[in-house]
Amino acid sequence: MASLCRGYLLFVHLLLLPVALLPCAHGAPADTGKIKISAVFVFGDSIVDPGNNNNRLTEAKADFPPYGQDFPGGVATGRFSNGKVPGDMFASGFGIKKLLPPYIGDDLQLSDLLTGVVFASGGSGYDPLTSIPAAATSSTGQLELFLEYKERLRYLVGEEETARVISEGIYFTVMGANDLANNYFLLPLRRHQYDLPSYVNFLVSSAVNFTMKLNEMGARRIGFIGIPPVGCCPSQRILGSRECFKEVAEGCCGSTVLNAAIFIKNHHACPNVNDFIFWDSFHPTEKAYSIVVDKLFQQNMHDLM
Repeated sequence: MASLCRGYLLFVHLLLLPVALLPCAHGAPADTGKIKISAVFVFGDSIVDPGNNNNRLTEAKADFPPYGQDFPGGVATGRFSNGKVPGDMFASGFGIKKLLPPYIGDDLQLSDLLTGVVFASGGSGYDPLTSIPAAATSSTGQLELFLEYKERLRYLVGEEETARVISEGIYFTVMGANDLANNYFLLPLRRHQYDLPSYVNFLVSSAVNFTMKLNEMGARRIGFIGIPPVGCCPSQRILGSRECFKEVAEGCCGSTVLNAAIFIKNHHACPNVNDFIFWDSFHPTEKAYSIVVDKLFQQNMHDLM
């Protein structure tokens, strides 16, 4: 692979680049050259969770140091990185706002609701069993939160404005890694029910059903982001290139399965985070995310707009 950060893009190529936009099920596709984007909405797992798990009794949370050390103000918001995560970069890239907040938050303003929120929950996946050990909000639960959001917005601004925000919004779904790493390969139940190809087919079917349900709820433009090769994470396997980063085999906060989320609370991070692809044993650094999201906009802006 000859493009920048060959080894890193081997990890992220399926994470952020393959974006497919569904045609509108309620009519003909709009003229993409004149489409307005009212808001950005994100569903998924810890890759894009900005803090929805903060008040949940779960190991999958990140509202404590060293998470957030490079976030504005040095605050640990619940984002699983040293700084911003892809949802923030999507929102700023489209010129909507600088940060994309969690829907389950204490200080959401009307302006936040009007311009988009995140329903993602660390530890979630397409498989309904995946979210149970992590006490995460399942993919179905995230759709229920979206319905709640729509009712909340309708109460605040009325039917017409709500319909505009929903129809002009752009939606991203980012999950599936936990289904493999923390469910199929870690727990025995699904391995007794499916061989790996069959389980992948099950995930694909579940992802399609999720996306179609979201479309039925009013989402017209949905960026479906594929599952990364989770075996490339430091917690799973060492793999990488040194073209853009000096350290590709280790996470800044460690590389074992216990070097992420609640297990690194108040852990000392490395002093040179920008040299690392991975922040912890599973989640990339803000720098790594920014490279990939920039590439997404360069290569797929014509589809997204």
